[in-house]
Amino acid sequence: MSNNKKKLSAAQSEELLKIIKARFEKNKNRHKGIEWDNVQTKLNAHPDKLWSLNEMERTGGEPDVVGYDKKTGEYIFYDCAAESPKDRRSFCYDREALEERKENKPENNAMDVAAAMGVELLTEAQYRELQQLGKFDLKTSSWVQTPPAIRKLGGALFCDRRYDHVFLYHNGAISYYAARGFRGSLKV
Repeated sequence: MSNNKKKLSAAQSEELLKIIKARFEKNKNRHKGIEWDNVQTKLNAHPDKLWSLNEMERTGGEPDVVGYDKKTGEYIFYDCAAESPKDRRSFCYDREALEERKENKPENNAMDVAAAMGVELLTEAQYRELQQLGKFDLKTSSWVQTPPAIRKLGGALFCDRRYDHVFLYHNGAISYYAARGFRGSLKV
């Protein structure tokens, strides 16, 4: 994909910023002490990140600011949709799993889709941080970054929230379900 495709038009940027700003203002508990004007300035300075944020929005992620990394000076966005983003479900974990599957292959895999969007899958720790900001994945589940030792043995990890607790599970990386997707993380 060329860099030109990873850039929004002025109208698209303006529309996305309106949506993100409205969500930011509606959910102040997710980003205490962070000012919208500073976030917008940072987004405007990084059109490639704005494109990735649009991909998060377009696929149902409802991205929002969840923090600020003082070391790097970056704002952190997570997908904050109540359930795993609808247009990112029914994917196996990664390309290796997709190629390993002999029949009934899913349309794609979570790791490649995340990379194409310019985002990363949440880690287990990030997923648990997200759950401190609200109740997510009450009906769905989300793949999370899997340690190499587990992946090497054919497994992959996912999380959800049930019984008012966050659970970490394992599954074969080749598996996929209509109710399992992935949540992304983006630093701007």
